[in-house]
Amino acid sequence: MNQGQGYPPPQGSTPSYHQGAPPPKEALARPNEEVEASAPPPDGLLDSLPGYTNIGFQGAFLPPPAYSEVAPAEPQNREAIRSVVTLTEEQAREAIIQFAAEHCCYGKGPAVEMKLNSLESSSAFHYTLETFGEGRSTKWKSQPYRGEGIIVTGPPPGAWDIQAQPGAMFQPSKLKVEVPNTASVKPCHVCHARGYKFCYSCMGSGRRECGMCNGTGRRSWYENGENIERPCGSCNFGWCTCFVCNGSGRIECYKCKGRASLRWYIELKITWKNHLEDHIVERTALPDELIRTVSGEVAFEETYPRVWPINHFPESEINAASNTLVSKHKSAFPTERILMQRHRVRIVPVTQVAYSYKDMNSCFFVYGFEHRVHAPDYPAKCCCGCTVI
Repeated sequence: MNQGQGYPPPQGSTPSYHQGAPPPKEALARPNEEVEASAPPPDGLLDSLPGYTNIGFQGAFLPPPAYSEVAPAEPQNREAIRSVVTLTEEQAREAIIQFAAEHCCYGKGPAVEMKLNSLESSSAFHYTLETFGEGRSTKWKSQPYRGEGIIVTGPPPGAWDIQAQPGAMFQPSKLKVEVPNTASVKPCHVCHARGYKFCYSCMGSGRRECGMCNGTGRRSWYENGENIERPCGSCNFGWCTCFVCNGSGRIECYKCKGRASLRWYIELKITWKNHLEDHIVERTALPDELIRTVSGEVAFEETYPRVWPINHFPESEINAASNTLVSKHKSAFPTERILMQRHRVRIVPVTQVAYSYKDMNSCFFVYGFEHRVHAPDYPAKCCCGCTVI
């Protein structure tokens, strides 16, 4: 095996430069492997490929090529908006009792004994718009070259010419592929094509000063008032074999793994993202964010490559929100190609229940098909001596 071609010497041997010559400067400090391995090669080392002349090493996103975008035709027949059922007094009572039972420090008595004075049913409207887009980025990547063949059949295809399909619409995912006809073999720039780095621990000498005798080769101690001195049994005249490189003075290059050469290629990273925005219309004191956490009636849903804003919903604020968000998404993602859009309106039932308990008058809310309860003024929040925050 030719040691001059990037292979470390056999264990225990001494590098040739050790014969009276100081180690090179690169051996004087422990390298930061992550920083050195990620450092780009010198200018001019990598080939300039058509269509990828300005490619870097960080993975910049490439805007999709211009393509004719046909305005969506407004659907001719849109389904009528359905209404949701209202809550009964019995269901409201069951909901508040269940609410108290789910909180260990809430007394159950008020839920059972309170008088339900009135129930006011209303609907919250939750509009969502999803835009499923595809983005592509390219960067140079490398791996140790292990002798595999390099096949180049012509110029590389463009980043947006490579075919790829997402696993499912509206589900985020990623895919990394090698761009065909971009591979080449170059000398490793980290180790200068040697396959090894000089050992940072012994500075390339293959040995370290003995820590037991501090490099003197002898150890001394006092015994019965007498100074005893003996040769150190842990080293050889004050020096020990370096445990990092096993005495070779070299360590394998962590970039090329001792191969001295790197296989460079362009990596294409395809990212499918689902951009979701929503708008909630809710007229009571119930916090809007609670509407997102419960189910409701899907009163309207459409999926097209480009959706048309809703214009027939009874609540005008939903129509306005749809128009705003659809217009926004047309140009909100310039580095992505829009594959599909979907929007829907959910109607979430909300019931405001006024109640009286002893000398207290207040209200709570029951919302969603799950009949969840929002009762910030619920009495008897502490039943076991603890304080409920």
